[in-house]
Amino acid sequence: MSRLPAPPSELVSFLEGLTEPHILLDDRHHILAANGAYRRQFGVAGCVVGLTCHAVSHHASVPCDQAGESCPMAQARASGQRERVLHVHYTPQGEEYVQIELTPVAGVEGAPGFFVEKMLPLPVAAQPVSAAQGLIGRSPAFQKMLGLVARVAPSRAAVLLLGESGTGKELVAHAVHQGSVRARRALVPVDCSSMPEALFESELFGHEKGAFTGATQARPGLMEAADGGTLFLDEVGDIPLPLQVKLLRLLETGTYRRVGSTEQRHADLRVVSATHRNLQHMVAEGRFREDLYYRLSTFPIHLPPLRERQGDTALLARALLERVSPPPRMLHLSGAALALLDAQPYPGNVRELRNLLERTALLCDGDTIDAEHVQQALACGLPPLAGGVAQGGAPGLAALAGLPRRRPALDDEALRHAVAAHQGSRVALARRLGISERSLYRRLKTLGA
Repeated sequence: MSRLPAPPSELVSFLEGLTEPHILLDDRHHILAANGAYRRQFGVAGCVVGLTCHAVSHHASVPCDQAGESCPMAQARASGQRERVLHVHYTPQGEEYVQIELTPVAGVEGAPGFFVEKMLPLPVAAQPVSAAQGLIGRSPAFQKMLGLVARVAPSRAAVLLLGESGTGKELVAHAVHQGSVRARRALVPVDCSSMPEALFESELFGHEKGAFTGATQARPGLMEAADGGTLFLDEVGDIPLPLQVKLLRLLETGTYRRVGSTEQRHADLRVVSATHRNLQHMVAEGRFREDLYYRLSTFPIHLPPLRERQGDTALLARALLERVSPPPRMLHLSGAALALLDAQPYPGNVRELRNLLERTALLCDGDTIDAEHVQQALACGLPPLAGGVAQGGAPGLAALAGLPRRRPALDDEALRHAVAAHQGSRVALARRLGISERSLYRRLKTLGA
């Protein structure tokens, strides 16, 4: 390896005094210096000076842009300015998402320049398969969404989370809150879809004693609970029109009144809202105020449905299985089970995947979940439909891959195949096929088996 350029001692001393993890790189990705915060944060064993950043952070022999990821150094060379990306780094805790901010530093005349890289882990995004909490995923769609979360979280901007039901909007709202300067204060969720219109204003703004029948004492609202923190308006599209103007006033002026009071109160809070509805269509139809829509959607983030997150089902399944079947029972997913889980369309997204895994865990008596357990869980409570047996495999797996939410009814040839392949009792066979013992005996009698 050729000799490394000597970094300016003043720059190295400056980085050492910073409280956030920083490294200094040359234009060939070699680490020239690493400050104390970097060594403590990432638990680096030994000296990293002279190694490449991609070897230390990614265990890779080539730079990120040659391994399918965006390279901030390549971007900074092209733009001549600071660049930010979100990467998966190897750390002592496993793989974690890390925010990268790389700034080019001009060299003295006739000498090459340097690059200063700041790294901040994103604690709400857990990458290891064993993670029990946090946002989990590695697909391009997920990383794009997470990159937007990392950018907007430290700001004061109102965030609007858009996505289908079950995509994890509340988890993302927590991520925005935890990444902000308000993280030490409360995140107060408001379920706008479940609150009766007559009580909505009182719950949100509070009320004075005697403001209405039953108001026997003054009561603060959720606005006061969120003061200094974040107010999360879940399903904001369900807020009644008469109350939308009052919410708009709060967002524009930071003031509100309790029900039954003339006193103006002030609230210092950030609003994160979420909906599965198309608010733009609702605005066009007159069911949602246009001015409120623009106040809420300063920074909209689309949450991708699970069907668009290629490769994330396996990561999510392993992590969710730990939640639905905690120790001491340790369940594992076979390759065939993962393949069948990955083949489902999941209109209910991550919530549906979790329900399916919980059902599957209850149907598994051993410590390994196989495809037949997933098949049985998919078939629970659904009427039989025509189907067949996958060649050389468990009955109905091929049919279920195409019709994931329906239970196949075995034809005669499929049933003969299943009986010939089964080594256990007929009670176990009936359970495996997802039919009753009486139905199995009746079918076998018809076949003369």
